[in-house]
Amino acid sequence: MPTDTPDPRLADIAVSHNPQRNRYEIHDGDTIIGHTDYRAGEGTQRVFVHTEVDENYGGVGLAGRLVKFALDDVAAHGGRIVPVCPYVAKYVTKHHDYDNIVDRPGGPA
Repeated sequence: MPTDTPDPRLADIAVSHNPQRNRYEIHDGDTIIGHTDYRAGEGTQRVFVHTEVDENYGGVGLAGRLVKFALDDVAAHGGRIVPVCPYVAKYVTKHHDYDNIVDRPGGPA
């Protein structure tokens, strides 16, 4: 069985920012299947507080795709990231592209 066959669950996946709800969302077609939530911090900080993806979509990298989109958006707009959410905190320790825009929780802004 070929291992390069695309997972059919990924066919209609898209990520977007929903500033009215202070979160980034990942969609399968019109259905929201996950989100990473933030609140405003000091200055240009976005404090990421929670990330979740529907368990039916587990194991295919969608949480990482969602968080990457969110962090790239913050970076593109000159913002800073405060990773309170355990998933986001772990993500930034493995992806050093964000080192210069991460403020640790409880640390200096």
